[in-house]
Amino acid sequence: MFDIKNFTAAIAQIAEEKGISREKVFETIEMAIAAAYKKDYGERGQIIKAKLSPETGEIKFWQVKQAVTEDMIYSEEELVELAEKREVEQPAQSPTGIEAGEGKVRFNPEKHIMLEEAKKINSKIKAGEDLETPLETREDYGRIAAQTAKQVILQRIKEAEREFIFSEFKSKEGEIISGIVQRVEGRVVFMDIGKALGLLLPEEQVPGEFYRPSQRLKVYLLSVEETPKGPSILVSRAYPKIISKLFELEVPEVSAGTVVIKSVAREPGSRSKIAVVSNAQGVDPIGSMVGQRGTRVSAVINELGGEKIDIIEWKETPEEYIANSLSPAKVLEVKILPRNKALAIVQEDQLSLAIGREGQNVRLAAKLTGWKIDVRSPEQAKETGIEVEEEAKGEVKEKPKRVIKKKLAKKSEARSTKSETNSND
Repeated sequence: MFDIKNFTAAIAQIAEEKGISREKVFETIEMAIAAAYKKDYGERGQIIKAKLSPETGEIKFWQVKQAVTEDMIYSEEELVELAEKREVEQPAQSPTGIEAGEGKVRFNPEKHIMLEEAKKINSKIKAGEDLETPLETREDYGRIAAQTAKQVILQRIKEAEREFIFSEFKSKEGEIISGIVQRVEGRVVFMDIGKALGLLLPEEQVPGEFYRPSQRLKVYLLSVEETPKGPSILVSRAYPKIISKLFELEVPEVSAGTVVIKSVAREPGSRSKIAVVSNAQGVDPIGSMVGQRGTRVSAVINELGGEKIDIIEWKETPEEYIANSLSPAKVLEVKILPRNKALAIVQEDQLSLAIGREGQNVRLAAKLTGWKIDVRSPEQAKETGIEVEEEAKGEVKEKPKRVIKKKLAKKSEARSTKSETNSND
């Protein structure tokens, strides 16, 4: 017998390193011992079961046979018909699969035992149940049997490790996790996220952000998928929800549900807008997000490499919500137009601020609110010919296009007349 203390210590070490339970490791070793026993002392087709005692190190073996009745077994005629059918159809599944699907088995004395015989050993056994008969314990195994046991252990532990990794990370989908950049191959970044590698693909990276080995980053866990090579774990730095999740970590009011992040609009690496609302009276949602002297929002900005973040208050009425979304510009009035459009009127000196560089501010506001937003000064709003008429139903309508065309035509005619006058002078 072997030293059971050293053996159990080794089992515990394997379980800890691979992140799987001791019971799973013991089960794997029992299967390996059973495979080795069958290789040296068993017969083809036998089902051998082994049980290892963790207290004493004693190993016991059993042969497992299924108790069957006559109506559960194929007759010779049925076997011939089945073989002919298989030759014609050439099915993908194995004969065992076909037999199991039809509810019958091909009798094998190493796997099956007639119910009458089984009852002589165990009077309580029923048809379809397994009968376990003890086998002689063996302790000496040949080289091939030992190699077989080794392969079984390695394969089963690998499978158990994959199952553990998949279940652990699958439960973390949609969460923020910390990772360390392990290596960069081309444009794909491989991150060490614990017991597995996360893939940061080019489309999920922040433009202008550089990744170097040993760099620690927070990433958003996008998805976990099963593949033949093990779980495939995709992470992201560009996904908009990473911002709301980072604020959950930094702002207790968000994690407690007192302050709710209603919407996020993001252009990764450049600027983001988030709309928040308070569920508790007396709690300032924007103040909670910013924190004392801006400590909370600064922590999120630093994690995102300096990306600008605008925090605005969510409002139920579209006019107020759209006006807030164009922050930091001050909006004079918002007119709701048909087909999910809105006209925001701002002072002339606020126009460039409301639109933003290359239209970024109004673009993000549109993403945040879900409205198509047109920003104009009061003078520009008049020139376009859009009139806002409040009807009984509260709807607003654009002035017919022909009226707009007439106004534009008159303006063009006036310009050309003025130009001719100047040239004559």
